[in-house]
Amino acid sequence: MYTASTAFLEALEEAGVSYIFANFGSDHPGLIEALAQGTASGRKFPQVITCPSEMVALSCAHGYAQVTGRAQAVVVHVECGTQSLGGAVHNAAKGRVPVLIYAGLSPATQEGELKGSRNEFIQWIQDVSDQRGIVREYVKYDNEFRTGANVKPLVHRAMQIAHSEPRGPVYLVGARETMEATCEPTRTDTRRWSALGPGALPEDAVARIVAALSAARRPIIVTSYVGRDPQAVAELVRLCNGLGIGLLESVPNAANYPHDDPLYQGNQWNQPFQNKVLAEADVILVLDSDVPWIPTVSRPSLDATILHIDVDPLKESTPLWYIGAHASYRATALTALRQLNAYTDTHPAAAGGGAERRAHFERLHAERAAALAEAEKPWAGRISPEYLTARIRAHLDDSTIVMNEGITSYPAICDHIMPVRPGSFFNSGGGSLGWNGGAAIGAKLARPGSTVVALTGDGSYMFAIPASVHWMARRYDTPFLQVVYNNGGWKAPRFSALAVHPHGHASRTEDLALSFAPAPDYGGIAAAAGGAFARQVSDPADLDDALAEAFDVVRHGKRAAVLDVVLSD
Repeated sequence: MYTASTAFLEALEEAGVSYIFANFGSDHPGLIEALAQGTASGRKFPQVITCPSEMVALSCAHGYAQVTGRAQAVVVHVECGTQSLGGAVHNAAKGRVPVLIYAGLSPATQEGELKGSRNEFIQWIQDVSDQRGIVREYVKYDNEFRTGANVKPLVHRAMQIAHSEPRGPVYLVGARETMEATCEPTRTDTRRWSALGPGALPEDAVARIVAALSAARRPIIVTSYVGRDPQAVAELVRLCNGLGIGLLESVPNAANYPHDDPLYQGNQWNQPFQNKVLAEADVILVLDSDVPWIPTVSRPSLDATILHIDVDPLKESTPLWYIGAHASYRATALTALRQLNAYTDTHPAAAGGGAERRAHFERLHAERAAALAEAEKPWAGRISPEYLTARIRAHLDDSTIVMNEGITSYPAICDHIMPVRPGSFFNSGGGSLGWNGGAAIGAKLARPGSTVVALTGDGSYMFAIPASVHWMARRYDTPFLQVVYNNGGWKAPRFSALAVHPHGHASRTEDLALSFAPAPDYGGIAAAAGGAFARQVSDPADLDDALAEAFDVVRHGKRAAVLDVVLSD
């Protein structure tokens, strides 16, 4: 029997999907039957990964796509499962991560008119008027299967949209009767469903941008996510070194630039002070960034010339957004950087003044490196985020992938992990906490030979639903190291309150309902759910031994590990 469900699974396989991260429900009998039939007949379908939590399911697909660039499938249960995806859909949308989400619909008949008609009470309760509307603001495309005859074209269209820049999630639904209906088998030439080709800069823009950068005294490039395409990083390094341009990261969610390059000028997050490099810049090229600066805290000079290149320059899904750019262009970073480098190669005069600029930025880079080395020194009897991160860095190798959800420790982690290799460092790209655990599993499935390390705050650890994550890590043989930066609760809301009310009642109150005391047994949760190695560390004298043991367990013992590291402010 060949049904719409069979066609859907075949379409995923044709599209190169390796995994279906699934949370099945009463709307999925057709899929479950088609999968069982496929196993019995030897038909090749993507591997199903059972996910007890929808948030974890989509975070797994998110992490896999970040590492490989390829969308995977997530299957959830009607509107309940769709709502449970909530924060993860936000992360995929804001992080521009391709993923295909499929949810069933409550049956459309109730008298047994068609196979799959309603036969459970829940199917009335779960029937809503606009299920697709739940996620419409967060997906690039949504549609409903109404017949098995065109399931495959709709899947391939959805995947084409998901993989076209700016990338993002897509959402498909189908009623139970539709997915049970028989249809004729077809095969698809997926070459006819390729993602859109890369966008390029206009020729006059190339000359204008290079001229502005080369004539500047203190030119900088600000980026947040150019490193989503590892090939673009080499081109960015070539441009900066060719013209003597400083590179500043703002809210980096990928390894955008090697931190050991002398033109690297650091990264900015929510630090409450003006960034000196940004303030001194006279020409700024904003390249792939949603938040290049925070104007109320740190901003460029009013006299600075701002040029802007992005796959999504208008930020059309963000109601309030502008940076005062003098010129803005829609282009793919890799293509634009290749154009700029090709122009400088054929116009040697463009590099004029580069030696002086380089010397300036190299001096700042050396000063920053000295300050970071000082910050990494251990405190007597206490562990700082900087020291912890530096000790983790000592255990990383050339294949390690770091997933960063440290929240208030974002700056310390980014500064002291010091990523130098494209594709080795990620955060979610969004603002909904709980991405890191599932993302680590997805990254491990994508790169089984790599060590995966998830660095998480204690709050984001709990948001990540560790019981589900570590059960999955054991079942699917995806061991990873999870380090909890345990600062005793939610620090970010405290910082936000004090930034707005520095001398208010909150500044004089210790108990702001933000503490996690008494603290959960973070490692114990993982040990109980998935047999993970668990250890708590509060004394810096024990840290190196604990890290060595945890990395050994993950790399050689093939078990996940959780280190709960108690930090001192």
